[in-house]
Amino acid sequence: MKILHIITKSELGGAQSVVTNIVNELCGEHDITLVAGEGDGKMLDEVDNRVHKIRYKHLLRAVSPYHDMRTLFFIWNLQRRLKPDIIHLHSSKAGLLGRLILPRRKIIYTVHGFDSIRVAFRKLLFIERIMQKRCAAIVGVSQYDTNNLHSEGISNNISLIYNGIKITSEDRHLPIDIPGTYKKTVMCIARVSMPKRLDIFLDCARRLPQYAFVWIGNLMPMHGMPENVFFAGNLPNAATYCHKADLFMLPSNYEGLPIVLLEAMSKGKPIVASMVGGVPEIVVNGKNGYVLPNDVDAFVEKIDYILSNEDVSRRFSDFSLRMVEKNFTAKKMAGSYLRLYKQIYNKNE
Repeated sequence: MKILHIITKSELGGAQSVVTNIVNELCGEHDITLVAGEGDGKMLDEVDNRVHKIRYKHLLRAVSPYHDMRTLFFIWNLQRRLKPDIIHLHSSKAGLLGRLILPRRKIIYTVHGFDSIRVAFRKLLFIERIMQKRCAAIVGVSQYDTNNLHSEGISNNISLIYNGIKITSEDRHLPIDIPGTYKKTVMCIARVSMPKRLDIFLDCARRLPQYAFVWIGNLMPMHGMPENVFFAGNLPNAATYCHKADLFMLPSNYEGLPIVLLEAMSKGKPIVASMVGGVPEIVVNGKNGYVLPNDVDAFVEKIDYILSNEDVSRRFSDFSLRMVEKNFTAKKMAGSYLRLYKQIYNKNE
């Protein structure tokens, strides 16, 4: 099959990791083209060279009549030239523009975290309701998202396909030195922007000075931070640094199904994360960590409990790894998408 993927941003991130894993798994047997928009383009460095890669700078997340018209013209001409069997749209902006102008019978639209619209930009929900029939299928990445799509009146051809990751044994040394005086290390990998809760991370560090707290993903230098907090910057293949952590935390206001948690779990890490989105579907209280309300006291208590009890930490680590290996691999995710592609392709024949 000829498959065209379009995603709004080309920087490293959760949705970009999902797309990378899908195309890398399928490019051996299918003709795949990937269009990625604004950003630093680092996502494309992780994509297999058998994929036709196009970085298109006019595809922006923000509304811009000039850039949006150029993007519409570009993707229309691209699909006319390529004649893809399947068009897979990722993220709300690419999903909107693609559904406006491309053949709806060929389109799959993956919603990478519905709360990014339902909660953060609720005034745009009416657009999603109107556009739901302008595609052959809509995919939610968690049961939480698919339930909320239905509850918000978006119910046309909804499917659930969980995110998956490539499990690797690669480990890298952090480009920062952490003094050996700290008993354990807590890590978070995220951009320093909403919906991530850097404030909770910092408050936990202040309350637990015996542990080192490492944040990977900041684009700018961070100043005036607690002594036990270390910022490593925006590192490619960030999950390969998880081996330096004893526990992984993700405080956030909303999520879909966070790739970064799956990556940390694949390294056998206990998890303490916010009770948002699909997080409770991969972090099971008392099994591989805890999902919590965004309350500093709750985070501090569970982080210290896990790191102070070697047996608990070991048990949580084992469960994390087993859970990813069984349910959340890139191969399993790509296989689910391929079955959906074939259903749509056969219907169009």
